Amino acid sequence: MAEAQLSRLIGAVEPSQTLAMDARAKALAAEGKDVVMFGAGEPDFDTPQNVKDAACRAIAEGRTKYTPVGGTLALREAIARKLQADNGVSYPPDRIVVTCGAKHALYNAVRVLCNPGDEFIILSPHWVTYPAQVVMAGGRPVYVPADPRDGYRLDPDRIRAAVTPRTRAIILNSPNNPTGWVAGPGELRALAEIAVANRIHVISDEIYEKIVYPPAAHISVASLGEEIRRLTVLVNGVSKSHAMTGWRIGYLAAPPGIAKLAERLQSHCTSNPDSVAQAAAVEAMTGDQGFVDAMRREFLSRRDYLVRRLSAMPGIVCPTPQGAFYSFPDISAFGTDSAAFAEDLLEKALVAVVAGAAFGADSNIRLSYAASMERIEEGMDRMDRYLRALRTAP
Repeated sequence: MAEAQLSRLIGAVEPSQTLAMDARAKALAAEGKDVVMFGAGEPDFDTPQNVKDAACRAIAEGRTKYTPVGGTLALREAIARKLQADNGVSYPPDRIVVTCGAKHALYNAVRVLCNPGDEFIILSPHWVTYPAQVVMAGGRPVYVPADPRDGYRLDPDRIRAAVTPRTRAIILNSPNNPTGWVAGPGELRALAEIAVANRIHVISDEIYEKIVYPPAAHISVASLGEEIRRLTVLVNGVSKSHAMTGWRIGYLAAPPGIAKLAERLQSHCTSNPDSVAQAAAVEAMTGDQGFVDAMRREFLSRRDYLVRRLSAMPGIVCPTPQGAFYSFPDISAFGTDSAAFAEDLLEKALVAVVAGAAFGADSNIRLSYAASMERIEEGMDRMDRYLRALRTAP
């Protein structure tokens, strides 16, 4: 019997290369091999105890039923207060939609904005999921590469050149995964001017906003004036800030028409996010924030060590990330593509990294420093030996 025809749209989407490398490394670890994993896209810290306690209380109190599709009022009000206090933007609760993680919020935004053939400008290097979500929505990704020699700074001229009558939105990710770039006020004002002049939406992925290292500072593009706020879909969540990746709570804040359609879309897909996780997220946002500060300090210490070690390795060029918990060194001196480099490093040194090709930068690899300092030190020792052997091989 002939196989039933499947969706060409979904079939055209590549599997996540970050998850594929993670699975490959974990398979080796399951065989008893001591793999140092630099592929993780999640904090290695446990969820704060006060947040876990709030979840336990919610279960004990029977808060395990359906909630409103767009999230409980308590959580949407907590998000609204957070956006005002931290980002200087005002959104009433009915313009906030709580989702099953920030990835879900991003897809809701893309799906609501996209008609077949619409174009979405993706600032590159980029998170692996942005192009896939655009393709699944029937749109077309348009890549605008940043120059690593300029610190991956936003280039307004390149963005203007990419705008066409079919452009629907620009996807902005600051702090950036994978580069660690943090957009400065001048860059954001230039982006806002382009968006307003062309009536283009900005989907602003701010999931790493709490992991920024001085002197850099996070600024939400929506805070730069009423005109750009009306065009911005602000996406965030608690996964990275409070080590809650598995709890799956994200959100979007948007103009009323977009928020309404996003909630309608969600009502026919996931319905509401997990009720217990929503209660935990309220505590994460309103409770003691000492955990966030301590985690950021630890990431800063790891960043400084990792960059110093990588920069001392032969053939490696490693800029200092301003935010998030990734380094994105250049490996072009070795004359190989990033996938082959990552595979060989895993096979010969048992060090797992992610190929930069997944992020639109085949001259780079991504290393997450969401690992203990002991494991980072071991991984750097192995990688240093591997590269020195590679440089001296005939």
